[in-house]
Amino acid sequence: MMTRTTWSLTITALLVMVCGFLWPASDVRAQTREILHPMLVTKTGPFASAASGVSAGQQDYFALVNAKGGVEGYKIRWEECEFGYQTPRALECYERYRKDWKIVYPNSTPVIYALAERVTQDRVPAINLAGGRPDSTDGKTFPYLYPIVANFWAQAASTVRYIAQLEGGEDKLKGKKIAFVHLDNDYGRSALPILDVLGKRFGFEWRSYPLPWPALEQSAAWVDIARRFRADWAVQWNYGQSCSVPFTEMKKVGFPIEKFIGTLWCGSEEDVSPAGDLAIGYVSANYHGVGRDFPVVQEILEKIHKPGQGNIETARVGTVAYNRGVLTGILITEAFRIALRQYGAPLTGEKVRDGLNHVKLDRARLRQLGAEGLMPELVFSDEYHGGMDAQLFQKWDAKKWTTISDWVKPYEDVVSAEIKRSAREYLEKTKK
Repeated sequence: MMTRTTWSLTITALLVMVCGFLWPASDVRAQTREILHPMLVTKTGPFASAASGVSAGQQDYFALVNAKGGVEGYKIRWEECEFGYQTPRALECYERYRKDWKIVYPNSTPVIYALAERVTQDRVPAINLAGGRPDSTDGKTFPYLYPIVANFWAQAASTVRYIAQLEGGEDKLKGKKIAFVHLDNDYGRSALPILDVLGKRFGFEWRSYPLPWPALEQSAAWVDIARRFRADWAVQWNYGQSCSVPFTEMKKVGFPIEKFIGTLWCGSEEDVSPAGDLAIGYVSANYHGVGRDFPVVQEILEKIHKPGQGNIETARVGTVAYNRGVLTGILITEAFRIALRQYGAPLTGEKVRDGLNHVKLDRARLRQLGAEGLMPELVFSDEYHGGMDAQLFQKWDAKKWTTISDWVKPYEDVVSAEIKRSAREYLEKTKK
């Protein structure tokens, strides 16, 4: 026979058990002071070389934040979903975690296009730094999409301005020929409207060389560029392993490397190392600092990698792709922090979207985070989701990247006009 005390304890235990089953998962995480953060990652396939560094940089930064007590006391628990840069697999990942997303970062423009309607319907912000939909700079039209920094149109315009500087001025572009070698997808085709407008404005001829995914065969394109089109300049807009292919092909056809410029997505160590000495002298764009000489990177090395808790080989810490991941981790964490301060836990996509719109990573805040010089100042609002930014240009010397330019601004009137045109077209197509 149960005593009154035993009976009370039994009832209490049963109630605790039932509450454990019935309590929503989000509330349980709030009680355990944890933020579940699903991550779309590419660690396999032809685009894994750089993409793996980006995801690992984020994870190392999250690990650092956790080691220092978390975000407002909440630890970030990330879970990977590998999609191999394949859009159908990314959509499967999204559905698998559909109730758990607070912010989505696929590091893939095709995936952003494919997810645009779903994240808007689910009220979850989707970011793609220096990528995604370039017209999503317009936050009024695209309330849940963010290019964050240097949208594709700004990148294309800045690259043309840089070529003009090397030629001695915009007037020297007249009659020049520019070959544009690119992946044949939304990302690769993104620069085309800007090249059209600037080609007409400055009188240069340009030609598109679309490459089918994964763009590892480029021989025919480079024969045409060098021997038929006779380009004065060539610009590549590839990604992953396809970034290193041109160096061999250029050597075969005799195209000079000093007349070849890469997108910032072909400007990592992983993009040039496979080419060996053939890549010496190659110039690419970038939008952030490289190397380890930043307090936040040094702190990661000391507190995460030294104890053996890093998420990537220590040798890759400080590379372009890795630092891009740290930058992204800082941005995501700031959005979480602001949302928690404003609304408390549990976090939702809507709360984090509002937090993102109030991010102010100015010089003072970057200094506090140990990231001054690592990343540009970023300030967002409901109307402005980032993207109208300048680029730096860097040169590879077989061992390291060296910045060789000041910040090169885009032609803002051209980029702004394209954003307005595209946003207007989108609204006309989607209005009910």
